[in-house]
Amino acid sequence: MTEIDNDFLKRADALISLANSQMTDGLTAGDISASFMYGGARFNAWIASTSFKTKEDMIQEKEKVMAYFMEAYKKGLEEHINNHIENYDFTQNKSS
Repeated sequence: MTEIDNDFLKRADALISLANSQMTDGLTAGDISASFMYGGARFNAWIASTSFKTKEDMIQEKEKVMAYFMEAYKKGLEEHINNHIENYDFTQNKSS
């Protein structure tokens, strides 16, 4: 994962702000979450595909690419779930 700096956090906050803004469109948090994850997966698959010269190279490295993205997501998710656990009373009924 990229080193976390102010620009990194601003980009993440912009994506979260977009997701939060869609909560007013009569959609559930689950609807927004599913779209958010799908969009992230789609974007990351495209990013990964741009690093290969051939289809065969991508096929050969597919499992490594998937493991990288899944581990990065797992790390981030665990960090933020732990944060919500530590701040449970404060975070109830707040936006992300």
